[in-house]
Amino acid sequence: MIIVTGASGQLGRAVLERLLDRVPADRVGASVRDPGKVADLAARGVRVRRGDYTDTASLAEAFEGASQVLVVSANVLGEEALRQHRTAIEAAVAAGADRVLYTAHMGASPTSPMPPMPDHFATEAILRGSGAAWTSLRNGFYASTVPMLLQSAWHTGEFRTPEAGTVAWTTHGDLADVTALALTTDTFDGLTPPLTGPEALSMEQVAALASQAAGRTIRHVTVSDDDYRADLVGHGVPETAADMLLTMFAASRRGDFEPADPTLARLLGRPATPLSTVLDSAVPAQT
Repeated sequence: MIIVTGASGQLGRAVLERLLDRVPADRVGASVRDPGKVADLAARGVRVRRGDYTDTASLAEAFEGASQVLVVSANVLGEEALRQHRTAIEAAVAAGADRVLYTAHMGASPTSPMPPMPDHFATEAILRGSGAAWTSLRNGFYASTVPMLLQSAWHTGEFRTPEAGTVAWTTHGDLADVTALALTTDTFDGLTPPLTGPEALSMEQVAALASQAAGRTIRHVTVSDDDYRADLVGHGVPETAADMLLTMFAASRRGDFEPADPTLARLLGRPATPLSTVLDSAVPAQT
């Protein structure tokens, strides 16, 4: 049985949907903290069980009979993230899974200024020492971040960001497709190449694509880190979220989210989804 954790989240749910196109429902298990959120999956024949990274006993039940387990990274940081990831990986191994897969990031690095990236890197060390076969899916940066970055720009015509490097934005849908492939074939062992969209784009190029999508000019403006943070907080963004965004730009300046890699498109057998497609469907009704 193939077990997907985080099955009520955006990526986990998308992976489950792709799996159901590839294998019978009775060979798929969903591990979620709140099974009620995926009751529709149970109705379709998926085995739904409660699984919480902070509750080892729940994972033993959720992972029972597992052949493959996808450990979706926890939505916490630092030592707590590593504790939860270690608990999930050890539970998968104890359940007898032939392979443990983990949703990492192309920017995984012990020296990254963006807090999740050292966590991904350290989790990969846990996988190496687990005693089981493992795969770390080094996913590209989620393209769904870009409409959020553009939230004010759609209305003001100015896309204000700190200095940034290029980013190979990648859609959840493409990553779900390749994850389902990895769960059902011998596609990957160990670290994957970066699984990215078709091109690494500068913020100026993002503004140009947004202009095309909106049908009017959106101009990129580079501001200082301090001014960017002040703009965000002034518009109601929590300080912790503003600080996290700044670390994303700092990591991009190091080149952590580039270049684009052809592996994802090769495995999908089609071009990876460009950012323009994401933006075409993200333009607000009134801009």
